[in-house]
Formats: sequence, C-alpha cells, structure tokens
Amino acid sequence: MEPVTVVASNACPIDANDVDTDQIVPKQYLKRVERTGFGPFAFAEWRYEPDGTPKPDFPMNKPEHAGARVLVAGRNFGCGSSREHAPWALEDAGFTAIVAPSFADIFRTNCGKVGIVCAPVEDEVSRQLFALVEADPSVEVTVDLEAQTVTAPGVGDIPGVEATFEIDPHTKHCLLNGLDDIALTLEYEADITAFEDTRPVWKPTVPTT
Repeated sequence: MEPVTVVASNACPIDANDVDTDQIVPKQYLKRVERTGFGPFAFAEWRYEPDGTPKPDFPMNKPEHAGARVLVAGRNFGCGSSREHAPWALEDAGFTAIVAPSFADIFRTNCGKVGIVCAPVEDEVSRQLFALVEADPSVEVTVDLEAQTVTAPGVGDIPGVEATFEIDPHTKHCLLNGLDDIALTLEYEADITAFEDTRPVWKPTVPTT
C-alpha cells in the first residue's frame, strides 16, 4: 500500500445519500479471485447502459471529472453489505480520498486497509463542495491527512471550504506510512522469528526463509 499524506485533485461528485456497497460494485462482478481489476465495475449499474455503453450524464463518465482522485459523496456512504470489493473498486478507479458527511463503519475500515482516506465533514461542507464542483469542475479539492483538513478555493460567489475531519489514529498511522495488515505484521518479524526459534521442535513452526 502506498503512503497517503495529501490528496489534491479535481473531484467527482456522487450526490446521493445511503449509497450502499451493492451500488458501488454490483454483486455480479464479485467472481474475480484477484483483488485488482474492479475499477471498471465501480457504479456499473449507474455508469453503463445495459449494452455496456457509458451513460454520458453519470459523473465518472464526464470528461471534466476524468482523473479525479477525490470523490465527494452524500451521507452514509458505503452502507449495506461488508464486501471489501467496494473499496477495491474505488481504489482501482483512481480514488484516494472520499469526502462525505458520514460513512458506514465497516466500509470506512476497509477503505483504510487499501489506502483510501475517508474524510467525514458536516453536511453543509459537503453541500458547499458539491456547489463548488458544479460551478467549476476543475476546482482543486485538497484532503490533508496529516493536518486532517479538507480545503477548496472559492468559485465566484461561492465561498471556499476549510474544514477539519476526524479519523481513527491507528488508521491514520497506517495510511501515512503505507501499512496494510501484512506490513503491520512484518513490523514484528524479528519478534515472531525469535518466538518461533524457541518453540519445541515437536510443535508447529512457521518457516522463516
């Protein structure tokens, strides 16, 4: 997992509340055994016509939102089932930060495990971000993980955003240092090896080479 410190990008707006994980990645795409390659399936039923043609009005298909690393969403984002494929799909689609008023707990935890920052902000802050992006899709939204801030410049008569967000300290540590669960375990590799070396030979051991 790559370390995340500051994510600064144009934003893709998904202006809907209670977006569940089945909408983020529909169940028919969960047959893959790899953890990668789910990006094209993100929001598939909203994003494509039945014949696979991209819907031009869906935000991810609009050229002005191409390359966005920040996703701006509504309340209770990521609710529903606990499928890890939803964060996998969003990460594979290029998103590194999601700004929303609230997140489902398991979804937020799963995002932290793949390098996505979930930044919860007040409702009025998210509404202001939607307004800014609508007025100027190129406006840069910055999510600073270390400072725990979300900022964006004003556009015309719409004032800019300067907001703070809360994040679990352990998740923040892992994101800043690029530590997934395996990397966290390997931080104790010397201790694990020392423990295994002292175990009786008749007990199960873990190979160290």
